[in-house]
Amino acid sequence: MVCTRAIRLVVVSFVLAFFCTAGMAQDAAPAAAPAVKHRVAVMNFDYGTVRTTVAQIFGSDQDVGKGISDLLVQKLVQDGKYSVIERNALDKILSEQNFSNSDRADSTTAAKIGKILGVDAIIIGSITQFGRDDKHTNVGGGGYGLGKYGIGGVGKSEAKAVVAVSARMVNTTTGEIIAAVTGMGESTRGSTSLLGAGGGWSGGGGGHLDMGSSNFANTILGEAVRKAVDDTGAQIDAASEKVPTIKLEINGVVADVSGSTLIVNVGKAAGVKVGDKLTVSRPVRVVKDPTTGKVIKSVVDKIGEATVTEVDNDSATLTFSGSSPAKVGDIVKN
Repeated sequence: MVCTRAIRLVVVSFVLAFFCTAGMAQDAAPAAAPAVKHRVAVMNFDYGTVRTTVAQIFGSDQDVGKGISDLLVQKLVQDGKYSVIERNALDKILSEQNFSNSDRADSTTAAKIGKILGVDAIIIGSITQFGRDDKHTNVGGGGYGLGKYGIGGVGKSEAKAVVAVSARMVNTTTGEIIAAVTGMGESTRGSTSLLGAGGGWSGGGGGHLDMGSSNFANTILGEAVRKAVDDTGAQIDAASEKVPTIKLEINGVVADVSGSTLIVNVGKAAGVKVGDKLTVSRPVRVVKDPTTGKVIKSVVDKIGEATVTEVDNDSATLTFSGSSPAKVGDIVKN
């Protein structure tokens, strides 16, 4: 009996020791590094092909290309495959570069804009179908027209709404097209009106159509738009591994110092993110070409490092540590 008891104690001790060791090993295992998200920007889509149809549907010209672009941005952000640049940063660059609506689907221009923004890829596209899927409706201008049923698709025959989007993802370094996709959307319901049947549609004034509103989403046209955007976004997500990573160079200057807290003149627009660690250096002298007087090198001394704690579009707040206090005019780089 004593021998049997001793054997049992040894076995129990061995089992406990095994599980404790396994638990410790599991706790000690390093956490997997988070996947790096590629930075992308989404241009307003071109809708010239369906512009006449759009004006007939809404009673005036509405920028459905911007509306679909905004929905695609929401889709990509929600899916989490990409880091999508904010609209205000893109609009600022477009304004500075005198970018016109006619350039929306041009890959060369898009690559140039993307390089300025510092993104890995830029997404451009066109709306190729927008309207009724009706066998009796005439097709015009590359999109589904309203034919004999008039404005809003009103007629005796019910039909479904259909929307098609063509999108391309462009490498901002080479201008190469990384992926080309076509998203399709069709309403599950039919109606005599594209903007009726449960939408409570109130329209969009001044050419500004809010496709994200519940009013529009509840129409059969809104349903088709959402499905086309979801289809497009899913295909762009699937191409994320094809996007090359571009090393973003951050160069800024310290604009304010308060103890160990620095404010620098670069922010989200330059690619700065919370958690980034930047080197803080102080200019010592410049070296000039003796024949031309041109500055050929700037000599600096590293005085410390700083971690980004807050960031807005054009500035960032950092916590500094170093061998000597930072000063206004010091250089920050990654």
